[in-house]
Amino acid sequence: MPISAELREGVIALARDAAAAILEVYEGAFDVERKADASPLTAADLAAHSRIVAGLARLTPDIPVLSEEAADETPAAQRRVWDRLWLVDPLDGTREFVKRNGEFTVNIALIEDGAPVFGVIQAPVGGALWHGEAGRGAFRRDGDEERTIRVRAPAVMPLRVAASRSHRDPRTEALMARIGDTETIARGSSLKFCLLAEGGMDVYPRFGPTSEWDTAAGQCVLEAAGGCVIDPKGRPLRYNQRDTILNGDFLALGDPQLPWRDWL
Repeated sequence: MPISAELREGVIALARDAAAAILEVYEGAFDVERKADASPLTAADLAAHSRIVAGLARLTPDIPVLSEEAADETPAAQRRVWDRLWLVDPLDGTREFVKRNGEFTVNIALIEDGAPVFGVIQAPVGGALWHGEAGRGAFRRDGDEERTIRVRAPAVMPLRVAASRSHRDPRTEALMARIGDTETIARGSSLKFCLLAEGGMDVYPRFGPTSEWDTAAGQCVLEAAGGCVIDPKGRPLRYNQRDTILNGDFLALGDPQLPWRDWL
């Protein structure tokens, strides 16, 4: 189902409002708590969560919301019957937020029958916003200026490989060695998907767990720009299809024709 302009702009406004709430905390002193899985939690996560969930309830009262900060309140048996839902990461990159390096985002994605069909990513620091919609394309918005974005295809050597600041591992290093001629660019959070979508990078390998709200918006933007996010068997990532909300290993590619099977 196509996204109306009213809904698109409404969700973009929500992402910007959440970003403003995050910056209010970021610009002052803040405490860092730890969740059960030892990941960090701040007042910014909770403030952004509250604004987004309340806003989505007003915009689309018939579509349930699964947010990182309230996921424990939604049993798998309940959410698995949803054929449409919002997947929200109110503050993706809390570790980067705590480090104060600016590389964190707000992620909002609409899922239909397991596929991300509309995604918004807002960078609070700097203010850039990316959004994408299946069948419509991907866009970057800076203030009131908006432009269409596309991946770099065909990709040429050296391939620019996105490597997380917080999650570099030996398997990623080994894959980069098999690619050969590479240029490594480190970015936190879903900014990696955005840079792939606008042609600034070519490959983002991720080995190890991520949650569905970490990738859904980024996958939508990247796919709308001409790229893909696939598992080791070449299948696109799908959402709300299993009891777990954890993703497996994946590769995000700007150019889907890259010989990724040779790298695994």
